Amino acid sequence: MKILYHHRVASKDGQYVHIDAIVTQLRAKGHEVIMVAPKIAEQTDFGSDGGWVSVIRAKMPRFISELLEFSYAFFVFFKLVKAIRRHRPDVIYERYNLFLPAGIWAKKIFKLPLQLEVNSPLYDERKQYGGITLARLAKWSEYYAWRNADRVLPVTEVLADYIRDAGVTDNKIKVIPNGVDRAVFGPQERQHRAVQFSDKIVVGFVGFCREWHQLDQVMNKLAAMDNPQIHFLVVGDGPVINDLIEQAESLGFADAFTTTGLVSREDMPYWLDQIDIALQPAVTPWASPLKLLEYLAKGLAIVAPDSPNIKELLVHDYNALLFAKNNGAQMVAQIQTLIENAELRKSLQNNAIATISEKRLSWSDNADCIVDWFKEHRNKLN
Repeated sequence: MKILYHHRVASKDGQYVHIDAIVTQLRAKGHEVIMVAPKIAEQTDFGSDGGWVSVIRAKMPRFISELLEFSYAFFVFFKLVKAIRRHRPDVIYERYNLFLPAGIWAKKIFKLPLQLEVNSPLYDERKQYGGITLARLAKWSEYYAWRNADRVLPVTEVLADYIRDAGVTDNKIKVIPNGVDRAVFGPQERQHRAVQFSDKIVVGFVGFCREWHQLDQVMNKLAAMDNPQIHFLVVGDGPVINDLIEQAESLGFADAFTTTGLVSREDMPYWLDQIDIALQPAVTPWASPLKLLEYLAKGLAIVAPDSPNIKELLVHDYNALLFAKNNGAQMVAQIQTLIENAELRKSLQNNAIATISEKRLSWSDNADCIVDWFKEHRNKLN
C-alpha cells in the first residue's frame, strides 16, 4: 500500500517518537510511506522544541502567531496536492493538529480515505494551559478535521469522549493507545545494571520534572526511611533539578540520588534497566504517556495516579500501585509499600510485561490496526 503521511510536528520530542515509530513499522511491513511534513525535527537532536520557528512564534502577539498557523494550512495544502499528483497514494494518514484542515481538503478533492490520529484535544488544551485568541476559528478547525476524517484514532477513551462530543459517531472512532517497540524495550536485563545501582532498590522518574510531580516529597520519604539499599534516580532534566540536588545535599541523601540530564532515545532502554520502581506522578487527563508503555515493557513496578486514562492501562495491585490524583502523601506511601514488599514488587513487574501482550501495546500492533482498516475500506469500495 502507498500511504501519504501528513503531520505538522517541528519539535523532536515524544510526538516525533510516535511519528517515527509508526512510519518505521509501516515501512517494515512493506508499505511505501510518503512524508509531507516539516523537516526541522529531522535535522535536530532529541529534545529540540522546534528551533527557529518556535523562537519566532514565542515573540509574536498570539493572534498573529495563530493567523500564521492557520495560513500554513494553505501552504501545506499545495504541498499535499503536489505529493498526491506525483506519488498517487492509496490513502492518507494524518496526525491531527489545530488550525490544520489541509489534509481534509486534499482527501475530499482526491477522494482518498483518511485516518486521523488524535493525541490531545488541542483546542481545550491550549485554552486551558497556554491561552488562545482565535477561539472560534480554532474550535471550527478541530471539529472540521474530526468530523470529516473517515476514521479518528484517539489514544485514550477519555480523549474519544471529546471526539464524540464533537458529533463524531462511534463507528468512526477507534482508540489506539501509544505503543512500544518490543525489540528495543524488552524485559529488564540485570547484566546492564551499573555498579552503583547493582545492589540497590532504585526508585526512578523519567521525563522533564516539574514542581507538580512532587519529587521533593519522594526525596523526603526516601531519605527518612534511612535504608542504605534505596537509590533515587531521575532520568531527564527540568526546572526543579537543581532544587532536588540541593534538597538531597541538605538531607544527607546526595550519595543516594542520581540525575542524568537529558538522555538520548537510544540510551533510554539502558536507563530503564537501572530502575526497579518507576514513577508516573502526574499526567494530563487525556494522555497515553509513552514512558508508561516503556515502564510496562521493561517490567518495572509502577506507581501512578488513578485517573481514568491511566486506568485504561493499569490495574491497581495487578500491574501497578495507584494513588489518588494529586495526593503526594499517598504516592510516597505506595512507593514505601513497594520498597518493603519484594514479593508484591516482583508480581507487579511480571504482570507489567504481560500487559503489553494482553493489550497489544506495540507499535507493530498499531501499524497493523491502521493498515487493516485501510484494506477493509478499500475492499468495501471495490
